[in-house]
Amino acid sequence: MNGNITKEDKLYLRELAIKYKEYSELDIMKERTVNWYSHNQLKSEKPLIVMEKDSFNDFLPEPKCSTDSGKYIENILINEILNYELINDDKVIPPYFPVDMEINIKSFAKGYEHTYSKDSEGREIGYESKHIIKNLEEDLPGLLHSVYSFDLEQTNARKECVEEVLGDILPVVLKNTSLHWHVTPTAQIIELMGMEAMMFAMFDTPEEMLRLFSFIKDDIIGYVKWQEEEGLLTLNNGNDYAGAGSYGFTSELPGSSFQNEKHITTKDLWVNMNSQESVGISPDMFGEFIFPSYRDLAEEFGMLYYGCCEPVHDVWEDYISKLPNLRKVSISPWCHEKRMGEYLKGSEVIYSRKPSPNFIGIGKNLNEETFSKHILETLEAAKGNTLEFIFRDIYNLEGNIGKPGRAVEIVRELIDSNW
Repeated sequence: MNGNITKEDKLYLRELAIKYKEYSELDIMKERTVNWYSHNQLKSEKPLIVMEKDSFNDFLPEPKCSTDSGKYIENILINEILNYELINDDKVIPPYFPVDMEINIKSFAKGYEHTYSKDSEGREIGYESKHIIKNLEEDLPGLLHSVYSFDLEQTNARKECVEEVLGDILPVVLKNTSLHWHVTPTAQIIELMGMEAMMFAMFDTPEEMLRLFSFIKDDIIGYVKWQEEEGLLTLNNGNDYAGAGSYGFTSELPGSSFQNEKHITTKDLWVNMNSQESVGISPDMFGEFIFPSYRDLAEEFGMLYYGCCEPVHDVWEDYISKLPNLRKVSISPWCHEKRMGEYLKGSEVIYSRKPSPNFIGIGKNLNEETFSKHILETLEAAKGNTLEFIFRDIYNLEGNIGKPGRAVEIVRELIDSNW
């Protein structure tokens, strides 16, 4: 990222930054912040709603900025502005501009290689991986640990570029987002060897599979401890991504040993973990192969959000419920809602519901009757729990950008009348 932003782009970005700041200072943002803190500490009166729009391909207008640096700033500003204006869920616009730190990792010393394919609209969503492991017994002894680096020069250049454009309007804050989806051993195994090979190896070479899981666990711990030692970790206990669409506002973090922001440890952080790739195995196999490394990794962090699209009801009682520091669990469209509602009652785990994306992502118009029925089923199943709605994986609005906002309105109406 460089500072070659044109004069016209700079004027436009400053106008956006002023509006962004005005919205961040609204009373509703303060109210939502209070609600999130209460919610994450299991004291909320009503469920909260997040409409994750990162996958929308037809929500944002075409960028007006002509340079890559300008487009980077524009995208962040316009995302927050339009989210408030058109969706108005419970997301909070932060009173600062976040800039990602440039932390790089070459997984298992070689890095992952992907061949992408474009869909009918030109998006590169699907891909094929070039696997490092061809034969587990032969390749495991030669598997190398990941190598990583921090590009201070690029990080500072990015921060200075943003500050030069809007630093007098908004403070610019560095954020470490490198761990958002990294603490996921089964996802890394799929990258290394593929789904089919993983499934067969659990039967054909179980001892090697257990060693591979242990190796990956150690590799992840090595990566996060390196960041800890280098002072690269940033707190994620405020308006920060805590996992699979949810937010991390909590006064329970950082931990009791926290001294200052120069000495942040993993115990001061939320971590996001899931094992979507293991849905095809039995609960017993989950307990044998998957759970041990996930348990050990969860122990390293202060608070855990577990799950994404995978159903968790069959592995909840014996395994997921026993993960250390668990505060939220994803209740996906494939999960048994009522069973999970019963399991979670009286626990300190938030029912993080992922409604089906089909109601909003398929069809020109929202079928309000069937959508309402879907939401009511969740409200009934989750009674007695702390509930949040996280809408994710909506890839197309069929040109109707009003659908997400209307869906949020309906959920709020149903909460008011049925919660």
